[in-house]
Amino acid sequence: MEYAYQVKFETDPDDNFFVTFPDVPEAITAGENRVEVLENANEALGLALRSYLMRDLPLPRHQQYKDLVEVMLDAWNALKFAVAESFNEANIKKTELAHRLDKKETEARRILDLNYPTKLQTLEQTLTVLGKKVVIKTKMLLDFFST
Repeated sequence: MEYAYQVKFETDPDDNFFVTFPDVPEAITAGENRVEVLENANEALGLALRSYLMRDLPLPRHQQYKDLVEVMLDAWNALKFAVAESFNEANIKKTELAHRLDKKETEARRILDLNYPTKLQTLEQTLTVLGKKVVIKTKMLLDFFST
C-alpha cells in the first residue's frame, strides 16, 4: 500500500499556489509559497482519504500523470490507513485483532479509530499481526522546489 497521489499546481496572478488532486477530487488546497502549499496538500490529502475510510469506501487508486508532482502522506496517516485497509482485508472481528495483539478489545478499537493518536510502533505491530510489513521509502522533492 502506497499512499502517494499526484497533484496539479496552479498559480494565481499574486503567485499564490492552488492545488488539486486528479484522483482525489475532494482534496483541494492553496498556499502562499511552495513549502506551505506542500504541507497543506499533505493535510488535504489525509483528510480526504480519511473521509473515504470513515464512509467505508475504497481509497481511490492513484494514476500516473505527465508533468504532475507526487505528494505522499505523512508516516502516521499512511500507517493508520494501512492498518484500516489491512484489517478490512483480513475480514476479522475486533476481538480477533485484540487477541492477536494480546490486548483488550478497547485498545484494538482505538488502534482502528482513524482519529486516535496511536503510536507508530503500535501501528507497525498491528500491521505485522495482520500479515503486513512496513517499508520506508524516501523521495527527493527537488523537482518541485527547483521550478
